Amino acid sequence: MARHDYEPDTVPPDGRSPASERLFDPATPGAWRGVVQGEALSGPVTVLAYGNDTEGEGPKLHVHPYDETFVVIEGQARFHVGDTVIDAVAGDVVFGPKGVPHKFVNSGSGRLQTIDIHHSPRWIQTDLE
Repeated sequence: MARHDYEPDTVPPDGRSPASERLFDPATPGAWRGVVQGEALSGPVTVLAYGNDTEGEGPKLHVHPYDETFVVIEGQARFHVGDTVIDAVAGDVVFGPKGVPHKFVNSGSGRLQTIDIHHSPRWIQTDLE
């Protein structure tokens, strides 16, 4: 499918250089496997890698002053976003609006792996539990 959503000459490059940072080493154990702050890439988002192998385990209730998008890479998760409960499996994307407390747990018997996209050049968080 060919796409033509905008005229390329209407959005000139802004002078930033391409950049690369390592998010995580797959051989490193633990749930919080890595973070790349957007500032390190001169970009507007911060990316985290999270994963665990234990049903019922996950980040505690917390909140951010910006939106967060979760991509389930492997396994299944139960997200609590405000008063809403969302069950998600590998391939699903979940959105958490700014200012809305949220948490998630591994809801399956295998590995849960997520990529968490913080819509901020810096990770800012207040834990509520």
